[in-house]
Amino acid sequence: MPTRSISVLYDGQGAARALSIPAFSLRVTKGPDLRRERRFALHRVVVGTGSGASFSLTDPTVSALHCEISAQPDGIKVKDLGAKNGVYLGDHRVTEAYLEDKDDLVLGATRLRFRLLDESEETPLPQRTSFARLVGGSARMRELYASLEKAAKNDVSVLLQGPTGSGKELAAEALVQEGPRRAGPLVVVDCGALAPTLAESELFGHEQQAFTGATQARPGAFERAHGGTLFLDEVGELPLELQPKLLGVLERRKVQRLGGAAPVAVDVRVIAATHRDLEREVNRGTFRADLYFRLAVTEVRLPSLGERREDLPMLIEHFIEQLPGANALPPGVFARLCAQDYPGNVRQLRNEVERAVLGLIPPPRASEPKAGELELETPFRVQKERLIAGFERAYLDKLLAETKGNVSAAARRSGLRRGASVRNRRRARRGRHGRRSARGDAHR
Repeated sequence: MPTRSISVLYDGQGAARALSIPAFSLRVTKGPDLRRERRFALHRVVVGTGSGASFSLTDPTVSALHCEISAQPDGIKVKDLGAKNGVYLGDHRVTEAYLEDKDDLVLGATRLRFRLLDESEETPLPQRTSFARLVGGSARMRELYASLEKAAKNDVSVLLQGPTGSGKELAAEALVQEGPRRAGPLVVVDCGALAPTLAESELFGHEQQAFTGATQARPGAFERAHGGTLFLDEVGELPLELQPKLLGVLERRKVQRLGGAAPVAVDVRVIAATHRDLEREVNRGTFRADLYFRLAVTEVRLPSLGERREDLPMLIEHFIEQLPGANALPPGVFARLCAQDYPGNVRQLRNEVERAVLGLIPPPRASEPKAGELELETPFRVQKERLIAGFERAYLDKLLAETKGNVSAAARRSGLRRGASVRNRRRARRGRHGRRSARGDAHR
């Protein structure tokens, strides 16, 4: 049977050594590009009419970045990138769906046949647990390190995409430190904080008297970064009217100040970052496709903390070491930190560790209500859920403490699937508020 999901390969000592990525093919069976076919063994493939698409089509009813096909631990998934005409799996429109061998995808007037191949390719993982100030030894992080190592050796533009708090600023620093421009200046521009009336001046500079209040000439970010790197943070917030001018500078490598008579040549590497899904923004018309492709010559995606939970113990210890005078956390608090979810990602985790070091996160309660302490005036269902939640919380806290926060090891030892253990932890936390859970049941 063909390999249907991405998997981690381990060496004799149990350390992850490589990723095994399943191979598949896409073949056009209907549309202007009839019989076009390609084989892929990549983590992520983008289908569309844009110049940067992995599988490029000419059908005008297909969006520039129509959909992505990605290898996941539990299968190969297609995802609509906000395409105007949507993505259909057979006769059904889908936002996300797992693919099976011989599935047909319909994109506009084009029909694609998806075939799973009985082969895979290995991608070696670097044997490191940090990259500059990025920390983590999970397979997902070491896959990120491999991408950053490759990108750092080149001098092309890089687009960093990832959720808020995932470490995009640290990744940009790592690219600079490991790259050929480490000795040059690093200029950071937060595009999300730029006032619309001053954004052009901040990026490109202005001459004296170019506008009201311009009492003296000032070089823009591109000129200040000459010979080094310009980091455009939250580039997805850049006003649409300014995007063509940024594209022009990137293509011509020349910048003209506001009120200036002649362009100035600049030698700058651009690294951009955003928490937005820029492919969707391109399809919505809020971000220019040509600018996206110019920035994403190399694209690097940072994982959320939820995608690398096995890094939690290492990250917690790392943050404790960074705090002056901090001591090790009590086991119960350490286990509680490992068991929590962090929608704010690494940034939120760091804040929680600081709170724990200050004693603001109490250890788990030593005991839960026993039969002799039952409150008969409280509904049966509410108390039952409290007792079950208390058992699950105590059991999982102790298990995670003994496995040092390794969720996969805890799942194997408990006999629970990893997804089930995560759901149990969430249910245990919800059980602390019995009335809320009871109301939720009543509305099911």
